[in-house]
Amino acid sequence: MKSSTKRQTARIHFVSLGCSKNRVDSEVMMGVARERGFTPTDQAEAADVIVINTCGFIESAKRESIDTILELSELKREGACRKLVVTGCLSQRYSGELAADLPEVDHFLGSSDMLKLGAVLKGEAPRVWVGNPADWVIQASDPRTLSTRGASAYLKIAEGCNRHCGFCVIPQIRGKQRSRRVDDVVQEAEQLAAQGVLELNLVSQDTVAYGRDLAPAETLAGLLERLLEVEGIAWLRLHYLYPEKLDARLLELLRTRSIGPAGSRPKLLPYLDMPLQHGAPSMLRRMRRGGSTDLHAVVRRLREQLPHAVLRTSFIVGHPGETPAEFAQLLELVREAEFDHVGVFQYSDEESCASHELDAKVDEQTSAARAEELIELQRGISLRKNQARIGQELSVIVEGASEESELVMVGRHEGQSPEVDGVVYLSHGPVQPGTLCSARVTSATEYDLLAEAQPNAEASAPADREALAQRGKAPARAAGSSAVQRRRGVIALRTIH
Repeated sequence: MKSSTKRQTARIHFVSLGCSKNRVDSEVMMGVARERGFTPTDQAEAADVIVINTCGFIESAKRESIDTILELSELKREGACRKLVVTGCLSQRYSGELAADLPEVDHFLGSSDMLKLGAVLKGEAPRVWVGNPADWVIQASDPRTLSTRGASAYLKIAEGCNRHCGFCVIPQIRGKQRSRRVDDVVQEAEQLAAQGVLELNLVSQDTVAYGRDLAPAETLAGLLERLLEVEGIAWLRLHYLYPEKLDARLLELLRTRSIGPAGSRPKLLPYLDMPLQHGAPSMLRRMRRGGSTDLHAVVRRLREQLPHAVLRTSFIVGHPGETPAEFAQLLELVREAEFDHVGVFQYSDEESCASHELDAKVDEQTSAARAEELIELQRGISLRKNQARIGQELSVIVEGASEESELVMVGRHEGQSPEVDGVVYLSHGPVQPGTLCSARVTSATEYDLLAEAQPNAEASAPADREALAQRGKAPARAAGSSAVQRRRGVIALRTIH
């Protein structure tokens, strides 16, 4: 009885690093912890257990993960922490090295070991318990506690990846693609709608390839047709699409189900997130990303068929062999396409990837200069596009108070994805977290908009508005210390170089 009481009052703090797919995994672990009677806290120093879900995708992500582990491990000495758990992609890749270098970490779990956290919290798990990454795919029956702000949630439809991009370690960390069954995805969507979620952001490593691995095979368009009938969901947003596979059925859904205000049926947002990675065909071939597709023609086709579509993409600069001429081709693609949102990444030379073996490495200074030039180009494009919205009335999903002031509410319009794009700062009208409202744009910056909110809500809010306002607040994170900096240098050299 005493141990049960202790579990019910124990506090647990989660830090989720990396991508939105990782966040879903963290939310499953949060659900597991709740089932075990743990109370979540956003104050790391007050937590009895700290769980860090790491990213191990590129060098900067690995360093952030190492820094976070070292900083929060100090709370075992200075705070209430009794148990420190490290999970996710970094421990999947480097469990042995991390276990040797980080004696203060009590448990290591891998990228598909989310449900094992229950045994860890009960004290019934080995210190290193990293399984096969192909052993698990989220199911609607898995416990999950949302951490995203407002009435938005991620819906992970598949795990792993069957592509062989030269720069990417994801198949090594996450395994081959494993799609969820349509009925299971729809069931989770219905569960999320019952919790008051209005926006579903569909994510996976290769969303457009959804269902090809199933028997019988399914398609993304077929899944969307089912999701578009889920009551209570207002917006559906697609992420991680590959442009050469956007078939006619999918484009027709985007054309016909993306028009008009939110109503009784979900709206498939005209938002296309396509990681093109480069603009030069020769560079794409070197990256093992195809290279035969005319990306200029792809973008023109999308603009013609979906004139109101918002296009988001990401590019890598500094990949081995990237010449000045190839970088110029990338700049030309960005100038011509005028993407709405662009993510820019410097190449990370991962030792287990095919690109690591290529000659003609691009030095750090050149890579950084190219990244900055591309960012500056996109800044101007983004500013023009945002300024063109001044005077328009947009549908906005309200997330909650802004980080700058509790008196200013913040939300996103249909062309802004959570966490990666800009936001809309709302003034005037009394709007509530977890609602859709109308807002007239009054000014714009490169990334964000300022708009006057209208008092009418397009969709009703769930009853617990305060919970929506509080959900998704970033966990407390300790500032860097000299001890952390000293140890990070040693661990970085031994583990991630």
